[in-house]
Amino acid sequence: MALTESYMLPLKTEAPSFYLTNVVSNQKESLEKLQGSSGTLIIFMCNHCPYVVHLMDAIVNTANDFSKVGVNTIAISSNSIISHPQDGPENMKKLALEKEFSFPYLFDDTQEVAHAYKAACTPDFYLFDSELSLYYRGRYDDSRPGNEQPITGNELHQACTSMLKGEALKALQYPSMGCNIKWFEGNSPEERS
Repeated sequence: MALTESYMLPLKTEAPSFYLTNVVSNQKESLEKLQGSSGTLIIFMCNHCPYVVHLMDAIVNTANDFSKVGVNTIAISSNSIISHPQDGPENMKKLALEKEFSFPYLFDDTQEVAHAYKAACTPDFYLFDSELSLYYRGRYDDSRPGNEQPITGNELHQACTSMLKGEALKALQYPSMGCNIKWFEGNSPEERS
């Protein structure tokens, strides 16, 4: 597994639209249908990554907390199921049901949505305001598997609180770190450029 930092998409970027399959309902869902009235948290994640597994229960709790204030969560998996079949739709559905996701888990089968968001790792967090303008991107907190730091979600939660209060963007935001997105052969950002 290659430890990868998030790209840090420029703040105020407008959220790219998408239309992806919800693995639980097997229905196509759009960003516009799923966005929250007060904001939208988009998380690029997958089933197997130890960095995601480390935060999984906290992510579920955060999504539940955010929904109470009008911020909807959307999870997207863009990993290649050729190299990582455990991240395919059937296993995604099993995880979503097992963990009782209150949010949609979408499958980016072409990886075009990951490219549009310049997603680089799992987990990669993007918090957009009610106008779908990027307010925060980066890490959940400084906890990582094995570093003994408690999981608090303080950085993401503080950003959400500030966004809801209408406070100015904070320039100092730290990148998320995790496994690199598992690109199809020839589809990684480096190979496409």
